[in-house]
Amino acid sequence: MRYFDQTPELIKAGIYVLVLMVIGTAGYMIIESYPLLDALYMTVITVSTVGFREIRPLSDPGKIFTIFLIISSLGVLAYFLSNLTQSLFKTQLSFFFGGNLKHLKQKKMENHIIVCGYGRIGSQVVFELTAFGEKVIVIDNDHELVVNKIAGDIQFIEGDSTEDEVLVKAGIHKARSLITTLPLDTDNLFVVLTARTLNPNINIISRASSESAEKKLRMAGVSNVVMPERVGGAHMATLVAQPDVLEFMEHLNIHGDSPVQLMEIMCTNLPQDLLHKPIKELEFRKKTGANIIGYKAATGEYILNPTPDTKLYPDSKIFVLGTKEQVEEMQKILHGSHRQKNNNR
Repeated sequence: MRYFDQTPELIKAGIYVLVLMVIGTAGYMIIESYPLLDALYMTVITVSTVGFREIRPLSDPGKIFTIFLIISSLGVLAYFLSNLTQSLFKTQLSFFFGGNLKHLKQKKMENHIIVCGYGRIGSQVVFELTAFGEKVIVIDNDHELVVNKIAGDIQFIEGDSTEDEVLVKAGIHKARSLITTLPLDTDNLFVVLTARTLNPNINIISRASSESAEKKLRMAGVSNVVMPERVGGAHMATLVAQPDVLEFMEHLNIHGDSPVQLMEIMCTNLPQDLLHKPIKELEFRKKTGANIIGYKAATGEYILNPTPDTKLYPDSKIFVLGTKEQVEEMQKILHGSHRQKNNNR
């Protein structure tokens, strides 16, 4: 963002005031034969229009000169004060916005999530992500929205998400995922193409309003496509056909503020004593209180409600149901920090 610089105009206005003071002082010295200090005093009280009495009665030429000086000073002082006010105001704006943008540049953002568009869907996406403690940067072209949100905890960038420089400013090269929720399918398609070009490995999720748009988005390299109408329709149908099932699922919500959460845990860097061991021997339920209700093999195969004989392998993933504390305890076990803590005792 480019900020206003009023310095040249302010200097020019100041020169006009100085020239006016010199002309006034010289005029009183010549016309009224005032000494320098008296001439300067008369010029100041005349230009400032404070209404003080003159040092001594003016001659007719002196009165004419004073009239000229007053008329000239009205325009010059108005011009100077106008530029001074604008300079002070815009300096404050520059300090406020510049400080925030400087903070944005200095703050290292890695493994974060970029959300394009802060409408009804985008704002809900941001709410859910922040509930999970994710680092989020929002891109939106609504100037008023960005100004109102700039002092908040979430970082906002004003701009067009389809432009390379805007995505680069949002840290596209170091971002983990990008979610585009723009209302037009064409805009989402351009965002996907641009993001995939800048970061071929980024996970991209896009909104779509039709099956045709979904196909084009997948061809462009999107990782997942969400159609709000399809999701909403399925939700309403389930409310009629199986309301209790849906209510039960709400209690098993994946929302970050839910007491019981369904979370995924990557089995990377597994300790040697956990490798290739069946779940029943690890006694996760006994040690943490959390339940393993799903398993994803490194090959991408999903297993719902895995049997106790299911073994853990590197780069696999388990889906755990439990409280936040229970899930964190299981993560410690899988990452080896739990055993290391016990050994240090």
